[in-house]
Order: sequence, then structure tokens, then C-alpha cells
Amino acid sequence: MRHQVRPSDEELWSSIAAGDEAAFGRLFDRYSRPVYNHAFRLTGSWSTAEDVTQATFLVAWRRRHDARLVDGSALPWLLVVATNSVRSEWRSGRRWLALLRRLPVERYADGDLADEVSARLDDERRMTEVLSVVRGLPPAEREAVALCLWSGVSYPNAAAVLGISEVAVRSRVSRAQPPGPPTARGASGGETVNNIEPFSS
Repeated sequence: MRHQVRPSDEELWSSIAAGDEAAFGRLFDRYSRPVYNHAFRLTGSWSTAEDVTQATFLVAWRRRHDARLVDGSALPWLLVVATNSVRSEWRSGRRWLALLRRLPVERYADGDLADEVSARLDDERRMTEVLSVVRGLPPAEREAVALCLWSGVSYPNAAAVLGISEVAVRSRVSRAQPPGPPTARGASGGETVNNIEPFSS
């Protein structure tokens, strides 16, 4: 039985640029989870993260001729597209109003489902604490934190996709972090910008 070779992002994107929907589906399967995690870290809402993920891949398909792969990976570019999609959500204000008006979650008889709902709400609470700190940062620093600290994009790759120097990326991340060890708590005793991990990618 022959072993099937996993196509590289460059090979997939070459097919995608030619209109291959199956190749785009494979790219979605490869990167939808890290994009979803990235969107959650930026929004603090699972439902909004789902919308942002869908919007990200819709934009990626529409802009398939403009994609910028970094070191052969499509992920850094997709994360920047996701960040821009989140900004659009913020500007509209509709998602934040929906969160404010959200009704309390009903209690479910199914213990497993109740535990899942509880865990998701806890994740959202923790992410809200983080975002309360992150939103006080300049936009450029927020973007560097989201890419490098939360989504694991290397400094060189972040620099390439953002169109700035690696030194500038490192400087932005450094300015965004509080003094002391990376795991230090924020001034309010809550979560900090670099210790949230909702899902493994």
C-alpha cells in the first residue's frame, strides 16, 4: 500500500489559485482550528470566533490570488486576515451588543453538555480578563501579541506577513508584556496576555 504524501501549503495554494475547491477544503481542514483559536483569543467569544473563522476563509478564497505564504506556510497570512475580520466585527459593534444582551445559559440535564457549556463560559470569562488588558495596548502591539504569543507565529514570519522588521515585531511584543516572569499576573490579579490556551492547535 502506497503512502500518500501530504501536500505542502505551496502546492495546495497553487491549486487553490487555479480554482480548486477540493484543495481549499484541505487547507481549511489544516488551519481552521488555529484560526478559530486565534479569533477566540481576540474576541473572547466562541460564537464570534466561529463567525470570524468563516469570514476569514471566505476572504481567503476571494483573495486567493493575493495570498502571501511565509516560509511556505499559509497560516501567518490567514491569521492576519482573521485579525482584520475581528476589527470589522468591532467596528460594527453588533457582536458586542449581542454579548451584553446574552441571556444566562440554561441548565441542562445532560451532565456532559452542562460541563462543556460551563467550560466554554469559563474560557470566555478568562479571555475577557485578558482582553481587558490587551485592549489598552496600541493596535500594533495587540497584533504582535496575537500572532506571536497566542498563535505561535515566529518573529521572522510575523515580520514578513506584517511587512515590518523582525526587530520591530520583537519590540512590540516586549512593550506589550508586563515586567517580571512571563507567567506573572496582571495588575488586577487576572490573566495576562500570554497564558491563555483554549485549544491545542
